Amino acid sequence: MGAGQSWSRPARRHRPMRTGLAFTGIGVALCCVGVSGLGVWNLQLVTQAAGPVRETTDEFMRSVTAGDTDGAYERLCADARGRWSEIGFTSWMRTPPMVRDYEITDVSVSTRGGRPRGTVTLELTRDSGATEERKLPVVLEDGQWRVCGDPL
Repeated sequence: MGAGQSWSRPARRHRPMRTGLAFTGIGVALCCVGVSGLGVWNLQLVTQAAGPVRETTDEFMRSVTAGDTDGAYERLCADARGRWSEIGFTSWMRTPPMVRDYEITDVSVSTRGGRPRGTVTLELTRDSGATEERKLPVVLEDGQWRVCGDPL
């Protein structure tokens, strides 16, 4: 009766490597889900912005070709308005050869530093008949898209 047990259960081996790999796999999976979610959000932001960027540029160029320099000036970003006074902008826009017609050939929107930026490629026709291609930067400022940089 006082004798020891005749059978014994073997001790369970620890598997620290397997546990570590499981946690690493879960971490990698979560990172992949996060990165793909961020990519989808960024793509959605960019694709939704292409229409408003085109409209802003179209309104700006309609004002320019119609000779409405006040309307065009209002569509400039704060940085551009800081570099151009309204009078200076008006005189520059009325300096020959003036823009007579335009065609929007490409609109691209990307993010830089988490902020969306647009670039619109235009085919400009001057009143002299010469044509040229210009890239017009467009930025999101206070919830509105504005033409930025040197417009024309």
